[in-house]
Amino acid sequence: MRKLLFIISAISLIGIATSCKKEFLNTTPLGAYSDASVWVDPNLAAAFVNQCYENAIGYPFCITRLTDYVDETSFTPDWGVFDFDKCVVTQDNITGWESSGSSQDSYHLLWNQLYSNVRACNLFFSKVGTVVFPDDATKTRTIGEVYFLRGYTYHYLVAMYGGVPLITKPYGLGQSYDIARNTYEECINYITGQLDTAATMLPAAYTGDMRGHATQGAALALKARTLLYAASDLHNTTSYAPGYSNPELLGYTTGSQASRWTAAKASAKAVIDLNQFSLYHATPAPGDSIAQTFVNYFLSYGYETEDILLQYFTLKTGASWSDYNPAEYCGPNGYHNWGNNTPLGDMVDQYDMKDGSSFDWTKPAEIANPYAKRDARFYASILYEGVPWRKRPVDVQGLDPWDKLQVGHIYSDLAGTNQLIPGVDTRQGPIENWNGGRSGYYLRKFVDPTLDPQYVKQDIPYRHIRYAEVLLNYAEACIEENTGSDLADATTYINMIRTRAGQPNLASGLSQTAMRTAVRHERRVELAFENHRFWDVRRWVIGPDAYKPTHRVDVKYVTPTATNYRKPDGTTWGAPIYSNQLLIEETRAWDASNKCYFFPIYRSEMNKNTKLIQNPGY
Repeated sequence: MRKLLFIISAISLIGIATSCKKEFLNTTPLGAYSDASVWVDPNLAAAFVNQCYENAIGYPFCITRLTDYVDETSFTPDWGVFDFDKCVVTQDNITGWESSGSSQDSYHLLWNQLYSNVRACNLFFSKVGTVVFPDDATKTRTIGEVYFLRGYTYHYLVAMYGGVPLITKPYGLGQSYDIARNTYEECINYITGQLDTAATMLPAAYTGDMRGHATQGAALALKARTLLYAASDLHNTTSYAPGYSNPELLGYTTGSQASRWTAAKASAKAVIDLNQFSLYHATPAPGDSIAQTFVNYFLSYGYETEDILLQYFTLKTGASWSDYNPAEYCGPNGYHNWGNNTPLGDMVDQYDMKDGSSFDWTKPAEIANPYAKRDARFYASILYEGVPWRKRPVDVQGLDPWDKLQVGHIYSDLAGTNQLIPGVDTRQGPIENWNGGRSGYYLRKFVDPTLDPQYVKQDIPYRHIRYAEVLLNYAEACIEENTGSDLADATTYINMIRTRAGQPNLASGLSQTAMRTAVRHERRVELAFENHRFWDVRRWVIGPDAYKPTHRVDVKYVTPTATNYRKPDGTTWGAPIYSNQLLIEETRAWDASNKCYFFPIYRSEMNKNTKLIQNPGY
């Protein structure tokens, strides 16, 4: 039996698409399964649950990414993403977010799609009693998985919309859909209840073909994330939405924020106290390449000690816009890749120097060589000017026989008015220049350089939940609770992350404000490009800090004559000249109404359900 795969062939199944497994592909024509068949056959029921997984966690690296919709990466083709990053969002159009063909990573995060998955979970619970499972353990585990998935789906609904209608039965045609939104507090209580139940029914771990299913640790870790979000400022003040008449939909109106930080702290500590997880290579040995350690981790097939929830994929050939393919979507155009999701200069600048000081474009030594002596996570995550990469395609080898990234330009004059040769990985280069990135950087994290993604898609699993996040969740909750030894405990756990990265420890005795800055910075770097920043910006209520004009790096070489980007011996035409410049193609901005802390409920949904109340600003 093949291992669990979430991106697999689909069949039409009782009104929604669902995955199928190899064992029964030849038993009944695709699309011919009846409702009665599904809810008797445990294999078909398992396929139904597989689709619920896919609907809940989505399609990572499917053209756009959540990182494009916040201050981490730029989506080169635009396709409306630039407007989203200017807060051009209405109740009729979430521009750049909602395309089912080209934005699979965000498309599942919409009201209709998420509620379709809620309905699927509810349908499962209404039918599971008729399924003939091979044993009680399988039945219990499968039911626990669907509790987890219903909780996961509502976690996203509430993170996007605030309080939403809590629906626990599968509504059918002809039934009334007029259902009011539950309060935010009711929704959080419901989600944590779902995850608590799941945790009692799920095993601690799986092996073999079962890898990728939710475990007890995954349920508890998602609960910790949910409570961290709930304790955050977005849901404990409505100062960003003055005059909104239904604050109970946006957050808490009773109790104390301090008690919620206590609950978030306890929930994260419960995961730690399982003693099941640990950081991958937590303590570097002398001489270790820490950057390579990070590369190895994110290219591992898992489960490693740090892994809590992975998503596996099928190794495929050919091209499809709905497949997982990080290398092709994000790679440099000089490799015939698509140059999407390119790291913004402002994000790259977040990687500190090796000594723990901040990178600074005003320091002459750092301007002269901005890629020397940086945090090891920089080298594991970012492709930059001159860094060695994999062998160039045959038709590009004459332009770059050295296999080093070319994101700069050669000019005959210092002013840069007479360009001689553009790098092959730029938008002026000779290789598919429309796919060239604008920021001067490409993504290294997650990308397997041993495959040519033009022909083979990688099948390395994507990490949706890992232990480093749990440690940072716990540290943040300690900082915000700030009672007794909390700040000291937070320092200990942040330093665990920093030690693994080879960065110096935080000093002891820092103030709460300094520790808050430290943990937010560590989240931004450690969890970079892992779809956390989008939610962090909102729950911290820092929209104006994130949605503002952003920057790129400009790389220039000056020489009177040049025959290629590099000299025949592989050296450059003099020292590169680096500068930090505005990325003028993207005029990011935060809407002064603060409406984009939440998503709008579509007008069509408001018309169908007259009891719905719209979010502020829409």
